[in-house]
Amino acid sequence: MMIHGPLVERLLSGQFVCAVTAPEDFARLQDETILQALNDYLRPLNRRIATSQDGSVFFLAWCELTPELRDQLRAQFQVTLNSLLPLLDWMQLVQEVLGKDSTVAPGDTLKLHEFVQKTEDHQGLRQRFSQLASDRFFNSQAEALDAQVKTVFRRLKEHGYLEQPHAERQFYVVTGKVDYLLELIRFIRDEENLPVDDTTAQEELWQ
Repeated sequence: MMIHGPLVERLLSGQFVCAVTAPEDFARLQDETILQALNDYLRPLNRRIATSQDGSVFFLAWCELTPELRDQLRAQFQVTLNSLLPLLDWMQLVQEVLGKDSTVAPGDTLKLHEFVQKTEDHQGLRQRFSQLASDRFFNSQAEALDAQVKTVFRRLKEHGYLEQPHAERQFYVVTGKVDYLLELIRFIRDEENLPVDDTTAQEELWQ
């Protein structure tokens, strides 16, 4: 088990494992024997490894939800709700600015200079992005578009939705956490009662 120690630590710290953020760990988790061994190790901690519906990202979930965990999850749920709208707005803006047929997906590359150039050329998109950047989730105080874009993309990197392969080069790669976000949105959309209850879906979605 020691050979997988860094992977276990990554998961326990709340990180998401996908082909973009950790390709070697992602490959390990696709091995059913390793996955079962890690779940056996995590079970005494009341944790297990869960994955998105399409298997693009792995993360930790609880095995059983206790009353104390429910209170904790309600608090996390509220934080997540507060960030959903700006994240959705960002995804829609990327789709419109870059002329994509669908929303961003894991592995997509986003170039800052291209995003800035195409946003500057469209006044409506420019205004919408400025409003998005000033949202408290991104909290940009800048007036210049390029500075706003850098702040937004940096915050998305901090929250695990983007990876920057080279610190000196201004391009980012979309991570598998985006798929997790989309599944969470579908769950919220399909549920009439939002408080945490005894559903498998919530145990899968919440860490």
